[in-house]
Amino acid sequence: MTYYETIMAIGAIKKDFEKEIEKKLKLTKVQSPLFVKRESGLQDDLSGVEKAVTFDKDGEQFEIVHSLAKWKRSALGKYGFPVYTGLYTDMKAIRKDEIVDATHSLYVEQWDWEQVIEEKDRNIAYLKKTVNKIYSAIRNTSLKVSKKYPELDLGLPEKIFFITSQKLEDLYPYYSPEEREDLITKEKRAVFMIGIGDKLKSGKVHDLRSPDYDDWNLNGDLFIYSDILGKAVEVSSMGIRVSEKSLLEQLEKSGHEERLNYTFHKKILKKELPYTIGGGIGQSRVLMLLLGKEHVASVQASSWEQKTIDELKDLSIL
Repeated sequence: MTYYETIMAIGAIKKDFEKEIEKKLKLTKVQSPLFVKRESGLQDDLSGVEKAVTFDKDGEQFEIVHSLAKWKRSALGKYGFPVYTGLYTDMKAIRKDEIVDATHSLYVEQWDWEQVIEEKDRNIAYLKKTVNKIYSAIRNTSLKVSKKYPELDLGLPEKIFFITSQKLEDLYPYYSPEEREDLITKEKRAVFMIGIGDKLKSGKVHDLRSPDYDDWNLNGDLFIYSDILGKAVEVSSMGIRVSEKSLLEQLEKSGHEERLNYTFHKKILKKELPYTIGGGIGQSRVLMLLLGKEHVASVQASSWEQKTIDELKDLSIL
């Protein structure tokens, strides 16, 4: 594709996908912040080792968001969204500690979404039901792309395959977590792995996950296999959010009880925020897959270190 064809296709894909998730999850698009106050507790600490881009204003510290996992739940309560409706937004972030490769950059673009649920919905069945809707939205959008560009058929299966991180470890005990993801996704093409953050039987975690937004027993990652890259690509991380009980348990396990002093965490304990399910869907990664691109730089208008520019001299960089 030429640059012009690529940006036209990107625009069309975003519009088609947003219509899909709006309809399937009853979401409304809203505005969202680029930065939050540190003391609010709304920052997503990801795996706990990434450092946010910060700045001071009149003696107060602000941080560029890593994601909007906590902000969305607060916003749903503030705006008074009814049960089984929700919001989504174009989340943009800077992750300065990211190791840049084919699917990672310093600049992050996500469809960050969140839906209000009831306490009785905090179970694996509801998680799977929601994952199926998101996967269906991705697949339907892919079919529209392949109709216009037949050579870009991803060949996605009609249904996504579910497996827990523990069953995956049992299946491939001598492989690393990333190798396990590649093996199962190569076989199934589209996979949702349930349960990330808590220790497995081996005593290790499949992947680090912040203890204060997802419930580690009710979350997971969605992978799609890329034949071009020869690996699984994580396109979404999502889950049912912590309850007052699981918040306390996970903060204790991770040694972060001090976060209970933040406003966000106090509201969860007092049941002042709604129960929710939510996550992020990587815009650039979805675009990469659907447009048959081999690097995120082909679909993302970002700034790149000279090292990356030199490595990708034969590739179209937006």
